[in-house]
Amino acid sequence: MSQEKVDRYKKEKANRKQIMRKQKVLKYVRRSVVSVIAVAFVAWIAYSAYDIHESNRVREVAEVDYSAVTDYLNSINQSE
Repeated sequence: MSQEKVDRYKKEKANRKQIMRKQKVLKYVRRSVVSVIAVAFVAWIAYSAYDIHESNRVREVAEVDYSAVTDYLNSINQSE
C-alpha cells in the first residue's frame, strides 16, 4: 500500500465512530421524512375519497316560510 492509502485508512479508522453515528442519524432522518410523506399521501387519498363520497350523497333541502316574520316586521315599521 502506498503511504497515501495508509494515511487515509488511519484517518478513517480514527473517525469511524463519528462517521457511523452520522450515517445512523442520516438513515433515521431519511426514514422520518419518507414516513411523513407517506402519511401525508395516505391522508390526502382518504380525504379525497371522503370528499367524493360526500359530494355524491343526496342532500335534503328544506324550505322556510318567512312570511310571518316579514309581516311582523312590516307591522312594526308601520306603527312607528
